Amino acid sequence: MSQTARASTAPGKQMLSEQVYAHLRDAIMRGDHAPGSPLKPQDLAKEQGVSLAVVREALVRVVGDGLADRLPNRGFAVPSFTDRRWQEIAEARRTVEPVVLRMSVDRGDVEWEARVRAAHHRLVRTPAYAPEEGEHYTAAWAEAHRVFHRTLLDGCGNRALLETFDRLWTASELARRWSARRSPGRDGVEEHRALEEAALARDADTAAAILTQHLTLTAAALTDVPAPS
Repeated sequence: MSQTARASTAPGKQMLSEQVYAHLRDAIMRGDHAPGSPLKPQDLAKEQGVSLAVVREALVRVVGDGLADRLPNRGFAVPSFTDRRWQEIAEARRTVEPVVLRMSVDRGDVEWEARVRAAHHRLVRTPAYAPEEGEHYTAAWAEAHRVFHRTLLDGCGNRALLETFDRLWTASELARRWSARRSPGRDGVEEHRALEEAALARDADTAAAILTQHLTLTAAALTDVPAPS
């Protein structure tokens, strides 16, 4: 193949890979692929009408997102909900986020208070579930949830700490969705309300304790051990 031909086909392959990646990522997030289930390149290629090379490229990206594992001699699979990584991420979040929240409560100004109020209002008013989006919560609610938690912390004024939060949040998104599915009786609305109230009351001790328990409950739903009361 000439250099000109290669140059003309590369963008098309890249676009296909991007489309397959987005489709696969969304399917895993929706719960179309159960925890621990295999992701077979041949089946995915047939389903999407693309080549194996395109599918493998997309799968490598999904692995990089932490949404799939590459298993030696066994191909690709969705992680198990009991995978140790989720507990390690939860431990990291419980170590970092309550400290950052304390800083945010101490340093946040009136504009921060207004942003927290607005983010909580948006979260409360955004429907968490929609039949057309699968068994997990909606993309709109997921974004409102992320914004609320990040806004609580962004009063700290420390960009490095907020970037750490962003990385940990992205790494734990799949675990959050599974956790919500496995603990349907949990009152997340009340947990978020209590977080907002404690933060805006400038009660750092209570806010940090509520956040720690909030994160603990999410991780506990992914084990066979009951969550602490």
